[in-house]
Amino acid sequence: MRVLIVNTSEKTGGAALAANRLMTALNDNGIKARILVRDKETDNVNVIGLKSSWLQMWHFLWERWCVFLHLHLSRQHLFDIDIANTGNDITSLDIFNEADIIHLSWVNQGMLSLADIRKILRSGKPVVWTMHDIWPATAICHLALDCQRFTDHCRYCPYLPKGGSIRDLSYRIWQRKAAVYARGNLTFVGCSEWLSAQARQSALLAGHNVVSIPNPIDTRIFRSYDKTAARRRLGLPEDAAVKLVLFVAQRITNVNKGMQYLIDACHMLTQRDDDFAKRTAIVILGGHADAFEQAFDLPVYALGYTSDTRKIVDIYNAVDAFVLPSLSENLPNTIMEAMACGVPCIGFRVGGIPEMIDHRNTGYVARFRDAEDLAEGIRWVLMQADTESLAQASRRKVAQQYSQSAVATRYIEVYNEALRRNPSRL
Repeated sequence: MRVLIVNTSEKTGGAALAANRLMTALNDNGIKARILVRDKETDNVNVIGLKSSWLQMWHFLWERWCVFLHLHLSRQHLFDIDIANTGNDITSLDIFNEADIIHLSWVNQGMLSLADIRKILRSGKPVVWTMHDIWPATAICHLALDCQRFTDHCRYCPYLPKGGSIRDLSYRIWQRKAAVYARGNLTFVGCSEWLSAQARQSALLAGHNVVSIPNPIDTRIFRSYDKTAARRRLGLPEDAAVKLVLFVAQRITNVNKGMQYLIDACHMLTQRDDDFAKRTAIVILGGHADAFEQAFDLPVYALGYTSDTRKIVDIYNAVDAFVLPSLSENLPNTIMEAMACGVPCIGFRVGGIPEMIDHRNTGYVARFRDAEDLAEGIRWVLMQADTESLAQASRRKVAQQYSQSAVATRYIEVYNEALRRNPSRL
């Protein structure tokens, strides 16, 4: 079986990371998988980049310009919505024609237009679409927030000026999406049970199969090892009495990642316990990390952004807890990575996070937007819990549910079912 995974970027973003991990998992389990991307960044022969970089930039800029106009020349929400009005016709490529399954991943920002997706479906090839956010099941948004109009028909979009209208941009894109989906052999895959449940409520996806399969992780790379040695390599305190709390985001200043809640929680802990400040420090990994060096009543180690996997694994192994107080998440790779390294995780009860963190078994699930409960979770993990039991339970859960072999097996079942629904491809 030959599978072509389609994703906008090779390396940038969580979806790109997940697509690469899935490709590796499939190839390790007997499936010939390759990735087609707009932005190729490595010399990996299994990753094929689209030609004509100036044309790709034009696709990106044209869509952003059109969105900008619909937002009445406001930058607010400029990257919160996509209209898929321009992209690349990939159906004439040899790599497309050789594939038995077309596996769409994150294909926004000028990678594929709705017209391009229609051509893919008209080719007759089965299409599996992994949803990394809700966009495939709504008209234009990647994050529905509290809006439930996608359960009937998108209109009055809260992302549009003045809340949109009855036949606004979201209404029109919904109509186009519905026409595209109507005649396709499509299977949608949510990376979390939460996202799959949301997608099943969408009127756009009525009649289509929606399943839930998590992203995979390579447990040969993300694994636990000597904490002191990891700290030494990173220049972090080697004294085991000093507890390190990790916060990770691609862009630390992204309000959705909830840094302020971690700051507030740590303020509470230091005010209540003088010793907490003496034996605890914060490690921040991500872009603009240094912007928060003065925000805590604790020592802060701002490590900046890195794409070096070996260093990232060192960072996980160096810390005692990982906190992700995001306000919206699907199935964050960072929690999976931390758990694979035996690090207890703390996060809010939102999205797919409660599926990953088993409360008081692999970490702590705090009440949503509750800095007080987040502080309690940090205190419990660092001062009360049996950390070795948490580490063992975390590693065991990753091996059973998120390992490459476990995830690849489930995707192969989905591919085979898609082929059975399309006998001409057998």
